Amino acid sequence: MGLLGRWQLAWVVAWGMWTAGGCSGPGLVLAPQVMVLEPNPMPVGHVDHQLLWQAVVDTVDDYFRIRREEPVRRFGNVLTEGQLETYPLVSATILEPWRRDTVTRYDRWEATLQSMRRWAQVRVIPAGEGFQVEVVVYKELEDVRRPEFSTASDAAFPHTGALQRLVEPLNEQPIHQGWIPQGRDTALEQEILRQLRRRLGV
Repeated sequence: MGLLGRWQLAWVVAWGMWTAGGCSGPGLVLAPQVMVLEPNPMPVGHVDHQLLWQAVVDTVDDYFRIRREEPVRRFGNVLTEGQLETYPLVSATILEPWRRDTVTRYDRWEATLQSMRRWAQVRVIPAGEGFQVEVVVYKELEDVRRPEFSTASDAAFPHTGALQRLVEPLNEQPIHQGWIPQGRDTALEQEILRQLRRRLGV
């Protein structure tokens, strides 16, 4: 890493510590705040299925760009399950405070120091007189050929380019070539569920 790169990294670290803890605060705090957890799937009482689906779309759209959606539909007396999936989004860093897809300070720092991305799946399941809304957010780490600032040669990081198949993906997450599954982001799932509850006024 050159001199300019070291100064840039030092500035980012110093700025992040100042914003995380304040100029007179205790310093960098990575632990997320303790909050009341929403059940996931979250039960929603009797509400019009079209109103519920619009609230789901509006809420998820605040965090991700929607890739496909299959709304809840009524056929006679039967309601179908609604499903929504988003495009993967490169995660927000500490230099992007206006973005909302990384919730905790730890997640924001992780996305700053590594190439991370997130994407979401939402299910709206009819259940009796109401619905169950399930929000699942997946995290992925970019599978780079070698560490970005490594001084070792390419020979130390052999890479054939062949497709490597994962037999048992983590949490049954689909495999995306070039990205390594990192499980679920429960903090962001909770944030989306809380925003949905506020939007519905329940």
